[in-house]
Amino acid sequence: MGGKKRVGVLALQGDFEAHRRALERVGAEAVEVRTASELEDVQGLIIPGGESTTMMKLLEEEKLLDPLREFGRRRPVFGTCAGAILLATEVANSPQASLGLMDIEVQRNAYGRQLDSRIAHLNPQGMDGGLEAVFIRAPIIRRVGKDAKVLATYEGDPVLVEQGRHLAATFHPELTSDARVHLMFLEKIP
Repeated sequence: MGGKKRVGVLALQGDFEAHRRALERVGAEAVEVRTASELEDVQGLIIPGGESTTMMKLLEEEKLLDPLREFGRRRPVFGTCAGAILLATEVANSPQASLGLMDIEVQRNAYGRQLDSRIAHLNPQGMDGGLEAVFIRAPIIRRVGKDAKVLATYEGDPVLVEQGRHLAATFHPELTSDARVHLMFLEKIP
């Protein structure tokens, strides 16, 4: 595939439109993905924030769970907020099924309710200057496996983690004008 990288955004639930705009800002072609066949047309995939149990239910209903797992064995996946929960091998509270693509344990809604949402400033590894991070009912990554690498923390907890071709953020990089996290993901796509 020559030209722009084609990156899918899982478009079942959550703010997939904001991810589409962020991808376009960094020069990628954003494609909304709702079916298994649409996965075959993209080089990487973003799983947006939303409500993780609802997303899992929709993935099961649409018969997308196994195709997503298979896709993640071959291609890069980036999960934000609820997407990070879906990438984890373990969900600490309210255990639920997941894709199990990253060796991390995530605790859902760990910062509290919507009222407890916040904007923080991070200093991620490999980025010049600080990064504004929007946390909305955010999960916390409680454990990071030996093959995963913490790229940024907030109040001592990992909030941006990579493992091989995959990336997980407990915040919403798509809600700021700074597209460096999306660019970091694009660099994982061959």
